[in-house]
Amino acid sequence: MRLNALSERIWDQKYRLRQSQTAAEPDVEATWRRVARALAGAEADPARWEGRFYEALENFRFLPAGRILAGAGTGRNLTLFNCFVMGQIPDSLDGIFSHLREAALTLQQGGGIGYDFSPLRPRGAPVVATGADASGPLSFMDVWDAMCATVASAGARRGAMMATLRCDHPDIEAFVTAKRTAGRLTNFNLSVLVTDAFMAAVAQDADWPLRFGGEVWRTVRAKGLWDSILRNTYEWSEPGVIFIDRINALNNLAYCETIQSTNPCGEQPLPPYGACLLGSVNLAALVDRPFSPEAALSLEALDELARIAVRMLDNAIDVSRFPLEAQAAEARAKRRIGLGVTGLADALVMLGLRYDSAAAREQVGAWMRCLRRAAYLASVGLAQEKGPYPLFDAEVFLAGEGPRRLDGELREAIAAGGLRNGCLTSIAPTGTISLLANNLSSGLEPIFALEYDRLVLQPDGSRRSERVEDFAYALWREGRPDEPPGGAFVTAADLAPEAHLEMQAVVQHYVDAAVSKTINVARGVSFEDFQAVYDRAYALGCKGCTTYRPSAVRGSVLSAEEASATAASGAGEPRARPRALTGQTYKLRWPLSDHALYVTLNDIEAEDGRRPFEIFINSKNMEHYAWIVALTRMISAVFRRGGDVSFVVEELKAVFDPRGGAWIDGSYVPSLLAAIGGVIEQHLRVIGFLDAAHPGLIRRAANDEAERTSSPAGEASPRLPEPCPRCGQAALVAQEGCSVCTACGYSTCS
Repeated sequence: MRLNALSERIWDQKYRLRQSQTAAEPDVEATWRRVARALAGAEADPARWEGRFYEALENFRFLPAGRILAGAGTGRNLTLFNCFVMGQIPDSLDGIFSHLREAALTLQQGGGIGYDFSPLRPRGAPVVATGADASGPLSFMDVWDAMCATVASAGARRGAMMATLRCDHPDIEAFVTAKRTAGRLTNFNLSVLVTDAFMAAVAQDADWPLRFGGEVWRTVRAKGLWDSILRNTYEWSEPGVIFIDRINALNNLAYCETIQSTNPCGEQPLPPYGACLLGSVNLAALVDRPFSPEAALSLEALDELARIAVRMLDNAIDVSRFPLEAQAAEARAKRRIGLGVTGLADALVMLGLRYDSAAAREQVGAWMRCLRRAAYLASVGLAQEKGPYPLFDAEVFLAGEGPRRLDGELREAIAAGGLRNGCLTSIAPTGTISLLANNLSSGLEPIFALEYDRLVLQPDGSRRSERVEDFAYALWREGRPDEPPGGAFVTAADLAPEAHLEMQAVVQHYVDAAVSKTINVARGVSFEDFQAVYDRAYALGCKGCTTYRPSAVRGSVLSAEEASATAASGAGEPRARPRALTGQTYKLRWPLSDHALYVTLNDIEAEDGRRPFEIFINSKNMEHYAWIVALTRMISAVFRRGGDVSFVVEELKAVFDPRGGAWIDGSYVPSLLAAIGGVIEQHLRVIGFLDAAHPGLIRRAANDEAERTSSPAGEASPRLPEPCPRCGQAALVAQEGCSVCTACGYSTCS
């Protein structure tokens, strides 16, 4: 199998077996052989199945998920499961940190995790045992985020987590705006658990009670909350939306579990300690005579491959290791697998079908119907051979709303022969394994671009740009180098949101679990049209909705050639400096220095709005001259390369001076560098690069003074002592126009 340069590198870095840092596999065929042998090891007659498993893997016809490719047959203490949802977090300090440990162990073995933080009491709730107030679920999400960053720092693989919160939790408004704070919760995907009752209240513009522990804390307008959720998603691409009642109603296993969260990408809604294996049939690899009038995808070949894939994934349950015994017990009791597809858009192009056409949706429906039928009949056969999953009950199973959607043939087969796997189908994003297979279109997503630059995360944390071609486009160019591609070659940028949604709905109809799908919308789409996407997703029967709208503060992993190098890819060549720039100078008074600092930030008008371009810092105090010059040059260099530069604020604000910080406007600032970071944050908000609704460390003096000296009615009100910037004591009072500390004598007028 010939791999392109990027695919070769991905295989070498992520999936190639190494012994003591030495490559132990000469080529990708050796990787397939290792995986086939490991999965066949669960059979009574391994020799009979190893060859058939290898044939399924050959030429990337079947793509097991990355954990299987990287871990099967290596003998290492790794799980083969990509997806976990952790146990329900008890609302106690001991229980919370016990679950933090479980999360760390799971991430350490390579599993992505989901958590529902709804069981944690809201911020301000009384804690009877200590007489204190609860800090709320978001404060503990910060702890999880820091843990994930720490565990991931041990290797190149970044930890992945999903956090969910119910739409009726009292802290839901803080949850949906959490990622507006630069650098916060970067290791989490966030999704709101939206109920049918909430959607009905939105439609009726009714009141919506926020509850905890059976008590109504306060009431909001349902439509106002829905608008807030979607407004944040419009601007920040998060949170996502999970229609949780629909998920539970259609769950095959609803009779023995309740779902409250999903894995990080959302394709696997799972119960507490739920785990799922993933694998995808490569539809593009099954197309005969591509780009010709005779092009066709054989349903017989799809049927045969899907049956082998079910057996391989079922065997992976038995040969896998698990971070926690509770996860092992849950997986073995229900034997959940997630068989899906990838290369769907490439397969459509090879057949001459546009992704957004009715003919394409009809064709995809036929493929998915075939896949579902093959998967269920294979699982029935395995149940007869090896036994059904331990919690299987034919009568109760078939009475569920989800299984009632199966056709008569499958229901009769299940009633007669049992079922080996409680849930069988799922559509994962397949990002990395699709790149491994020479850049297939991913999952059911449309082709992103015919050729583009991709930013690839390196082991040292940097990103490297790789030029790649779409699989189908490369195949077309190989056979027709001088002929432009036909009309079927549509990309994500060519499609309306409705085309994405309609394809998602077609596929979801045949899927037990859920569908990982990103609805791409144009940067300039109105908020009203954007909101209509979510209303339409609910109406079409989707189990969730995730959108992406490019913006200055988000950046992206992929960038088409014609897109702005700085706005779309997040990295590029430094921009040339214009002769004149618009900027603003801020006076920064550091209490531990005799002289103020003057921070000047200049901006440039870019394609995506006003962006920071350079920074200068001046002061009469020469003590810090060398490092200030170095700092300004480095920050300016980062600004000129574009992309999401908000991390500069995050890094500076995290710097602590071992000699101590200072109090500025009532907030403790841990270092002079952190204070400079606060000034940069303020400026980024002023120019609209960051959300202006969340002020940083440095606040406007006039507004702050007005808040302290005026009551709501405009009458003078007494001022309470504030923290002194020199000694930190709450002893700073107003005397004769000056602020004077009664503890140490500090005065703003001396």
